[in-house]
Amino acid sequence: MFAIELQKLMKSYGSVKALNGLTLNVPEGSLYGLLGPNGAGKTSTLRIICTLIAPDSGKVTVAGINALVNPRKVRRELGYVAQEVAIDKILTGRELLNLQGDLYHLPQRDKGKRISELIGLLDMGDWIDRRCGSYSGGMRRRVDLASGLLHQPKILVLDEPTVGLDIESRSAIWELLLQLKDQGTTLLLSSHYLEEVETLADQMAIIDDGKVIAEGSPDELKRALGGDRVTLKVREFSNARESEKVKELLVNVDGVRQVVINRAQGFSLNLVVDNQGSLPLLKEKLAQNNLQIFAMTHSLPSLDDVYLQATGRTLLDAELEMTASRDLRKESKKSMR
Repeated sequence: MFAIELQKLMKSYGSVKALNGLTLNVPEGSLYGLLGPNGAGKTSTLRIICTLIAPDSGKVTVAGINALVNPRKVRRELGYVAQEVAIDKILTGRELLNLQGDLYHLPQRDKGKRISELIGLLDMGDWIDRRCGSYSGGMRRRVDLASGLLHQPKILVLDEPTVGLDIESRSAIWELLLQLKDQGTTLLLSSHYLEEVETLADQMAIIDDGKVIAEGSPDELKRALGGDRVTLKVREFSNARESEKVKELLVNVDGVRQVVINRAQGFSLNLVVDNQGSLPLLKEKLAQNNLQIFAMTHSLPSLDDVYLQATGRTLLDAELEMTASRDLRKESKKSMR
């Protein structure tokens, strides 16, 4: 049984295509992770699920309800924690939660009890009666999370809930999310932190260019890769031409499945190889061409390697490309004015 079903979603903003036929099924009771770079379509997907925007086409079913036909009914089943925390700086945290409870039409007795529970659960007792304008980023995020949980939703949707937080705040939120999953809440979590999705999610999907390019459990996706990762540099300060030359030398070495130039890390080379047995062959090939190894590391597959194999680039490279593309569009608009 699926808590969320998305079929062939399309969404464009002017000439920019945010979603390109995205299809996704989130099982009930799971903590489902959406992994991808900024600009991949994660936020648009979550906003469509939460009925904040409508897709250009496609089907959206949440808790068995057609979200495009009955959005108000869907909102009763959902809690939503947006990427940007927007809270009133004048109100105290407790006053904000009281206001949120009124917006959910919670009975007074239930509202007070639920707010007390969340204050204890999120360890907010020492500062909840201070004005929100004095809160740190971690405090604001905890109050925002409590707001999304006030009405005890069956499904909790979180858009980059720990971005920019310190380690202590991030750990506290991770612990809470795992508790909610154990209690039967379905959680859909978007992130571009590899560690976060790998630690929390029992099922996940990798999104790129507005569509799902891989899905399954983190372990299943890494096992499906079926190889190891080697990161290689032949010089401390390489350039694009040198890296292309080394790539051409290594791409046909026995046991090498893929070679990608990682521009974000000084034009190092990321290789997917069968196993450690490929390392002597790589070293031999480089020595034959008078290329000395500056640095070489070998590791087991990670989610970044899954992304690398599916797209031919790392998540960090994808982030940089998205940022460059966004900046280019901004400059183009300025020049047209």
